[in-house]
Amino acid sequence: MHVFLTGATGLIGTALAAALVERGHRVTGLSRAPEGRARLPAGVRHVRGDPAAPGPWEEELARADACVNLAGEPVAGGRWTAARKRRIRESRVRATERLAAVIRAGGPRVLVSGSAVGFYGARGDELLDESSAPGEGFLAEVTQAWEDAAAPAAERARVVRVRTGLVLARGGGALPQLVRPFRLFAGGPLGRGDFWQPWIHLADEVGLLLLALEDPRCEGPLDACAPEPVRNRDLARVLGRVLHRPSLLPTPEVAIRLALGEVADVVLASQRVLPRKALALGYRFRFPEIEGALRDLLR
Repeated sequence: MHVFLTGATGLIGTALAAALVERGHRVTGLSRAPEGRARLPAGVRHVRGDPAAPGPWEEELARADACVNLAGEPVAGGRWTAARKRRIRESRVRATERLAAVIRAGGPRVLVSGSAVGFYGARGDELLDESSAPGEGFLAEVTQAWEDAAAPAAERARVVRVRTGLVLARGGGALPQLVRPFRLFAGGPLGRGDFWQPWIHLADEVGLLLLALEDPRCEGPLDACAPEPVRNRDLARVLGRVLHRPSLLPTPEVAIRLALGEVADVVLASQRVLPRKALALGYRFRFPEIEGALRDLLR
């Protein structure tokens, strides 16, 4: 299968590209940066372009068998100014709209499009899965628009919308930020630590993307998170145990909100998300519980 991959040089994209090549697929990776070629795994063909703007890359997409869309401005990494919120939204929605238009006109027969558990908003202890209604707030609105932008492709292609949780990976993503205070003997829960965090090991994120690509039964929303979500205080406790550090110093919620502004609503949002569809399709998680995942990543 020839797979066209956007966001190919990101944390998830590079891991997925390597896995696809290993499984014998042909991969074309789209990147806006000229140095993108050097960041792609061996065996991946590089195409330069912006998925939110027309260009020769559209001809490459039209010749592919499947598309995985992981493009988008990072959500974390600073306060949400009006300009940054606009980039977060437009980088996802415009790129997905262009991809869907090409596919609708005669491109790949499969579109696996990125999304996020932010779709559900903050929901307390409510159990959430792919059948749950969307939530409220900026990120929920963005993910709804993001998913809606992929809808036109469904006229001729199988479309999967992968709602990803907190990705834990060695050397990237959220984990280094989580580990840093523990290394300094200053780790602990965020605020009261009673909110639920849907998380996933990078290996299982890649595994679920492969499932979405290769299993014709997989269609519609797909929650990409481990089957055992954890409360933040339990994540802190396990992280301290794995690192042999105390986890006794909570970060006051007021300090988090002062430091992050509106982003704090996402950091502190309680989302008890379960991957019901993946389990129903027979996917077996390599890292279903948090301690095993952290020990693998921090060994």
